[in-house]
Amino acid sequence: MDMLTRIAALTAETLASLWPEAQGLPGAEEIRGLLSVPPNPEMGDYAFPCFRLAKALRMGPPVIAGKLAQAWPHAEVARAEALSGYLNFFLNRENFARETLTAVLAAGENYGSGTEGQGKTICLDYSSINIAKRFHIGHLSTTMIGHSLRRIYDFLGYKTVGINHLGDWGTQFGKMICAYKMWGTKEEVEQGGVDALTALYVRFHEEAEQNPALEDEGRAWFKKIEDGDPEALAIFNWFKDLTLKDAAKTYDLLGVTFDSYAGESFYNDKMEPVIQELRDKGLLVQSEGAWVVDLSEDNMPPCLILKKDGATLYATRDLAAAVYRHNTYHFDKCLYVVAYQQDLHFRQLFRVLEKMGYPWAKDCVHVAFGMVSFEGQALSTRKGNTVHLDDLLQEAIEKALAIIEEKSPDLPNKEEVARQVGIGAVVYSDLSNNRIKDIDFSWERALNFDGETGPYVQYTHARCCSLLRKAEEAGLTAEADYASLTDDESQALLRLMGRFPDVIREAADKYEPSMITRAVTDIAQAYNKFYYEHRILDGEPAEAAARVALTRAARDVIRVGLRLIGIEAPERM
Repeated sequence: MDMLTRIAALTAETLASLWPEAQGLPGAEEIRGLLSVPPNPEMGDYAFPCFRLAKALRMGPPVIAGKLAQAWPHAEVARAEALSGYLNFFLNRENFARETLTAVLAAGENYGSGTEGQGKTICLDYSSINIAKRFHIGHLSTTMIGHSLRRIYDFLGYKTVGINHLGDWGTQFGKMICAYKMWGTKEEVEQGGVDALTALYVRFHEEAEQNPALEDEGRAWFKKIEDGDPEALAIFNWFKDLTLKDAAKTYDLLGVTFDSYAGESFYNDKMEPVIQELRDKGLLVQSEGAWVVDLSEDNMPPCLILKKDGATLYATRDLAAAVYRHNTYHFDKCLYVVAYQQDLHFRQLFRVLEKMGYPWAKDCVHVAFGMVSFEGQALSTRKGNTVHLDDLLQEAIEKALAIIEEKSPDLPNKEEVARQVGIGAVVYSDLSNNRIKDIDFSWERALNFDGETGPYVQYTHARCCSLLRKAEEAGLTAEADYASLTDDESQALLRLMGRFPDVIREAADKYEPSMITRAVTDIAQAYNKFYYEHRILDGEPAEAAARVALTRAARDVIRVGLRLIGIEAPERM
């Protein structure tokens, strides 16, 4: 049992012993959620606000806090003082150090994991790259937020299903086939991959400006795809394979995997039953020749299901996808990690599912995120101002290698560490702020070894590993004296590590990986402050053993945190 849980349980016991007849008093779990860290360390390590109890006990919060403080008998855990309606707890620092380190070191790389997700399934729709287009930096956030959330839920015992909902449907694929048939060769496309497909697509639009009849040919080829024409499907699937082969290099660098690549085209034969269901339930109405679901009572525009010509849309396919996913995976939640510009689309989608009578519609969640710019420049595919993600990652690795060559020229595995640091810098930069905020990627910030960056946290982990190797070489075997960890620096680090399991759960509840990024950065900073203030391997053996144990715990928690946000933890840098 961690210290916060113990304090909460003891507070609940004390409340019950003082006021056994009172109704509506909070239990241990609620009390734990109310415990906070005072703004001034002199006011205590944790505080419980008694305002919540005033109505039930019919007395002022300061009086309640005073009575609780007088009755608090648990000096082995903490001493309690009343102040302005708060019950402030001052931990027994030696016991706190012992209990926290025992918990962290016993769990090791499973510290903070849980079983609350057992028997529950979470589908995550993320990355969703477009077929026949290069993977660019605009897909970084959806890919890494989704990947991190998946790792977090796996860590808490959930069954997760990673879905890459490919953008592989639309007239553009007919145009691309038309361009390939007119100007491309199999050899050129195989050799050039996605770049060759892009060049064909660009040429199609250039030629169509002079010869508008090409647009009709492009539509005709897409109609062949829709109708299952063998030649059209063969070329279409070949384009898809080339794209996924290209994207696989980037996914491998990022350590990202999926269980399903079922994209828009997968639902081509699954939309009609959904459309018919909308008709049968009286939800589909005609509007200016198109078929829509009226959402005026929800203060939303109508959800367009079929165009005038009978063509389906994103909403049609997403409705079919939602029904398929629930029928196939029986999810407890389905998360859509998609940019905030699609907010209306998902509000409409979820509301239509509700109107169709699906109770699980409430379990569908749009996990929105902000836009990405690069060195202050907005990105636009149409304007040709894009940054391809594989190019960005390779450049990050090269820049990291140059820094390592300068700082650690004798490092034996420089190329491997450069890969870990370069990729980690990019991922950390993406996951360091609240996901809804826009991001401006900057090389100077991302690769800084001294700021709040991926390399800084990774370097702290490597520092811990280095010190632990020295301790092993010194043959340190003494039993730890936890009384030597009662200083402010040690206690600050212990408090952060003690709270880390709560951060993981909060990140899961709020779909916010940046909470873990922030927590692991705070732990790295606290460890470095401890490191600079104390000679870890000097002094009495029992004192050194305690500080080495604190170092080992810090290493383990940092490694867990980095893994949950999709970053590797080098042991040497």
